[in-house]
Amino acid sequence: MAIAAPTSYAATYGSGKYNAVVPYGGQTTLTISTSGNVSIPITPSSSATLGTASGTVTVVSTDAVGYKLYIRALSSATMTSGANTIPASANGTAAALATNTWGYNLDASTNFVGMTTTDVLIRTGTGPFETGDTTTVTYGVMIDQSKAAGSYSTTVIYTAVPQTT
Repeated sequence: MAIAAPTSYAATYGSGKYNAVVPYGGQTTLTISTSGNVSIPITPSSSATLGTASGTVTVVSTDAVGYKLYIRALSSATMTSGANTIPASANGTAAALATNTWGYNLDASTNFVGMTTTDVLIRTGTGPFETGDTTTVTYGVMIDQSKAAGSYSTTVIYTAVPQTT
């Protein structure tokens, strides 16, 4: 009886490629960029007026598993203009804004979620994105004439992290 030698289909350790984007054992990269400051032009009328504007966040990653994108306010979710303020909406899920509040959404609708100071997952990207994966974030503010004129602002932080599973 003759026994055939086993056939090996495995390559030596370190010579294969994991997904062919990054050599096996190599380091992946992840960068994040935004379209810059978002300015919402609005002229209040006698009734509440909704103003919206959008910005983009682009993640470039060679990570074969993907990434997660989070959003939060830096230290306060309240927009300020001197002593005047516009608080973030209390909406925990997308809904119409109450008068003199602001929020964000990912679908360019007229429903918004209130900003928080804790990270909120807004996107999960699967696979490498060597040319970039762009997420559009729309901000909205609902104000009336009782709000003092001014340039209200706050700082929003986007964080992208590679996925590990």
